[in-house]
Amino acid sequence: MKVKALSRSERDWDPYLSGGAGLGISRNIHNPDPVLHPFERAREYKRAVNAVKLDRIFAKPFLYALEGHVEGIYALARSRSNVALVCSGSADGQVCLWHLGRRGEVWSTKAHQGFVRGISFLSSSSDGWLTCGDDKTIKYWKAERYDGDTWKPVSSYSNCGVVMCVDSHWKEPVFASCGEGVDIWNLKRSNPYVHLSWDTETVYHVRFHSVETNLLLGCGSDRGLTLFDIRSELPVRKLVLKMQSNSIAWNPIEPYLFTAANEDSNLYTFDLRYMKHALKVHFDHVSAVMSVDYSPTGKEFVSGSYDRTIRIFGSHDKLSREVYHTKRMQRVFAVQYSGDSRFIISGSDDGIVRVWKNEASTPLKPLLRNEREKLNYEKKLKERYGFIPDVRKIARQRHVPKLIYKLKKQKAEMKKSKERKERNRRLHSQPGSSSPRLKDEAIVGQVD
Repeated sequence: MKVKALSRSERDWDPYLSGGAGLGISRNIHNPDPVLHPFERAREYKRAVNAVKLDRIFAKPFLYALEGHVEGIYALARSRSNVALVCSGSADGQVCLWHLGRRGEVWSTKAHQGFVRGISFLSSSSDGWLTCGDDKTIKYWKAERYDGDTWKPVSSYSNCGVVMCVDSHWKEPVFASCGEGVDIWNLKRSNPYVHLSWDTETVYHVRFHSVETNLLLGCGSDRGLTLFDIRSELPVRKLVLKMQSNSIAWNPIEPYLFTAANEDSNLYTFDLRYMKHALKVHFDHVSAVMSVDYSPTGKEFVSGSYDRTIRIFGSHDKLSREVYHTKRMQRVFAVQYSGDSRFIISGSDDGIVRVWKNEASTPLKPLLRNEREKLNYEKKLKERYGFIPDVRKIARQRHVPKLIYKLKKQKAEMKKSKERKERNRRLHSQPGSSSPRLKDEAIVGQVD
């Protein structure tokens, strides 16, 4: 049987192959007159519905697990110069260096006696990284330093008392440790040269500012968020919340913003220039939020919670756009974005480092030009028709464990009851005598 098929050369219609793209010549003639396209909106709406359906069908965020720890993982850090390197520390004192591209372990050692509380890479990969633990020591490591059958630290700092976290300066060979106050160290000195404290609280977490590198933010047991300046050796400002914050992160693109992960299951974003109230309150977790980290793009951040889930928030969104969980994953104590913002690394109480995709349905393979254009077109369709109930319902639909579903429903009912009670109080009270809004009520006071 003879089969006839119509065919034509791609050069006849593709301007990039015909050489006309650089001259402004295109064979794809499209008349944008809406009169000639009466059903354009209906077609685009249908395509938007199909696009969000395909997103949910192909959403497979979990990539692989890195197994090497025996105890729960309480500290994670990514390299500041190599996007593939991630370091993790566990409750038994073991520290592992992972290569995300090879999906394997590069380096591992018994670094501390007891919990590893903090890990921080220095400004360049050749300078190594710092670890701190319950044995009241801070150690400086390099991957190439190998002595026989064991790994040896380059230097060890033991005159530091209780250490809960460590973070390195972005430009200078300086790092900060926190515990009973905040200590500023130089890599070449065995003792801290600056001690910062406000009252006698224990500081649990500390982070250097990536732009104003002399600014330092810490959160402590007195429920306070304290801003330090290492040049003046004095605290600058302190914000006291109703409940304790467990972790903090600076926005790398909008450097005047920072986010605090709080015990009340919410995250609070503050503006450094005006800290009288929270700029945004981020909901959706149903238990204490233990860790938070910003994407290098500054548009999103990821949080890990005691409710065994990971959530991704837009930096200015109240609700999360994505939730990740598995049956075997336990309480999440540490989360990190990869250096290229494509992946998320999490460390949980079951001793496994998990790697997730930032975009659950985006393929990882190299895309052809038409595939890339198709994904961009579908993304624009979802943005344009995202307000329509059919599209919004499919895009927001997520399956979560039964316990989290029940707790979230209970939390929503409590919130509605609180809002109704507050609305009635405002209606039957004198002007100016009502209680503050939700984003203000979490703040107890501010001290300058």
